[in-house]
Amino acid sequence: MKRVAILISGGGSNMVRLAEDMRDDHPARPVLVLSNNPDAGGLAKAAQMGIATEVVDHRNFKGDREGFERKLISVIDPYAPDILALAGFMRILTEEFVTHYAGRVLNIHPSLLPKYKGLHTHARAIEAGDKEAGCSVHEVTAELDGGPILGQARVPITAGDTPDDLAARVLVQEHKLYPAVLRRFAVGDKTPVLLP
Repeated sequence: MKRVAILISGGGSNMVRLAEDMRDDHPARPVLVLSNNPDAGGLAKAAQMGIATEVVDHRNFKGDREGFERKLISVIDPYAPDILALAGFMRILTEEFVTHYAGRVLNIHPSLLPKYKGLHTHARAIEAGDKEAGCSVHEVTAELDGGPILGQARVPITAGDTPDDLAARVLVQEHKLYPAVLRRFAVGDKTPVLLP
């Protein structure tokens, strides 16, 4: 049984879906939900689900990213996770952190990578006149949103869409895609999951 640590910064809707899926015949179980934000709504949801929670507030490190990440590692490692699932964890991780967990870190990103790395993905897709948007799950490497893609789901962009409209539809697909990819990844299968 693989052990999964989920890292969040906000409400944790993807974390909840991952944790709900990790039951019964699933090859993994959540052992930790960690946030860099002590006010993250997902912490209470994780606690209600019986998952251990931890907080490492990045604001206490005032620009010392290495110090913040050393603290993260010191909190995460006692839980001995086999997989780290970033689920709305809004911190850019350094090469040192990624190397420490090399081959074990997943992230979900709200665009069809390699398009629109970084922030404001929905607004950028609409402004570019794209006909579709979506989300990607990828393995985390030192390159921002640049690791191997393990799954994608597509969402049409319709006339009059605002970034919020599009984000809401993409989130529905995120909740389907991330659990499907994690289930495969936990058994060593990196075949991409492609949802229509």
